[in-house]
Amino acid sequence: MNIPYIKKFPYVRQDFAASIVVFLVALPLCVGVAVASGVPAELGLVTGIVGGLVTGLMRGSSLQVSGPAAGLTVLVFEAVREFGLPVLGVIVLATGLLQVAMGALKLGRYFRAISVAVVEGMLAGIGLVLIAGQLYSMAGLTAPASGPDKLVGLPQAVVKAAGSAESLASLALGAGTVVVLVLWRRLPERVRVVPAPLAAVVLAVLTTMVFSLPVATVEVRGLLGSLQPPPLDAFGELAGLGVLGTILAFTLIASAESLFSAAAVDRLHDGPRTQYDKELLAQGAGNTICGLLGALPMTAVIVRSAANVQAGARTKASRVLHGVWLLLFAALLPAALGLIPLPALAGILVYAGWKLIPLREIAKLWREHRGEALILIVTAVSIVAVSMFEGVLVGLALAIIKTAWEASHVRLEVIDKGAGPVQAHLSGNATFLRLPKILDSLEALPQDRPIELNLSGLHHLDHACRVALENWAARHSTAGTEPVKVTPVA
Repeated sequence: MNIPYIKKFPYVRQDFAASIVVFLVALPLCVGVAVASGVPAELGLVTGIVGGLVTGLMRGSSLQVSGPAAGLTVLVFEAVREFGLPVLGVIVLATGLLQVAMGALKLGRYFRAISVAVVEGMLAGIGLVLIAGQLYSMAGLTAPASGPDKLVGLPQAVVKAAGSAESLASLALGAGTVVVLVLWRRLPERVRVVPAPLAAVVLAVLTTMVFSLPVATVEVRGLLGSLQPPPLDAFGELAGLGVLGTILAFTLIASAESLFSAAAVDRLHDGPRTQYDKELLAQGAGNTICGLLGALPMTAVIVRSAANVQAGARTKASRVLHGVWLLLFAALLPAALGLIPLPALAGILVYAGWKLIPLREIAKLWREHRGEALILIVTAVSIVAVSMFEGVLVGLALAIIKTAWEASHVRLEVIDKGAGPVQAHLSGNATFLRLPKILDSLEALPQDRPIELNLSGLHHLDHACRVALENWAARHSTAGTEPVKVTPVA
């Protein structure tokens, strides 16, 4: 049978089927991330729609799916709490414009140079804070504002929940959701056709209705009623250092997470490889529109992207269609959101937070690259103890220091034949980081013998080392029988 559109779009069946799977995976995650971020649930759907219809149409990574991500939940929640929802649109808009500029300047590829340990530490810290905060939501309680307070307050929250029937019912529903997510992959393949997050939410809805559980559900405002384009006076907040720091954090985290996700997705399929600069442009365009609509920031999301590839997607049509299905759901069935219990969404995010903590990678790094493991752990702990932005800066600083330390390898070889001058050969990179070791070794040489210091094996000699070696040579020449003979750097 000759069907023209099949010839023009040979993968229409595969992409259509994959789009349905991605839609079913994305729907509960979009809503859950929005609720956990402290914004109307519909704004999560808006970001998912933009991720499909705008970012999905652009070049970059053909099979990668974008939308609201658990990795930004903590930062968005802090931004909304500190600056208010209207300013969130300004922050997301500025983030998008920065990403567009970086993509146009072809800086996307350089994000691959960010230490993997810092990125994984960032995600681990986000995961810990996310889990701690959502445990309160699972019990129907209000979480403290700071990361340390969330962790410290958990025992008291357990005691409080144990004395309330409503909290116990809420906690049981959230815990049941986590159990469904964990066990779903062990069920027969024909059952697993339904994505685990959707199955967990549907089961939670049915359980709540059948047993009339006294748990909170999603507040429905309607798609148009939830859109809050930033007012003009909100742009005045750009003069504040706090808002600028948050924009930089959004840009760094969203860009790094998207491009690392793209690299991971490329390993899942044999199709066209990601064009990193164009992918950064696409992410920036999506975030710019999300900012104008007052919605959540977007990143590429590995869970949805992997589901897209595994469902048989062949072109970007699948991710565009998933945006269409999200739009139709938000426009035609908004009341369905009001049936979703908040503890179930909290359970989904607790599970997502746990998946963000790379336990196996930490163990492997500790065995093979202990310095990288320490960077990962310190970054995660800093994010929990202080804040997202400061924690990432600490991690980046540690990674730079570690790289500088490892790059400054220097070796001193001493040849003493018992008679004649002592020969000292320096090789490698002589920097101020290794200066104490160099001077200790040189000052241990005999003071009453002539010394030939050969620097021709050095690849790099920084100013601090050069001055220190000149001073040492002058002191030795004064104390010794003959001046130090120095062979300069090649």
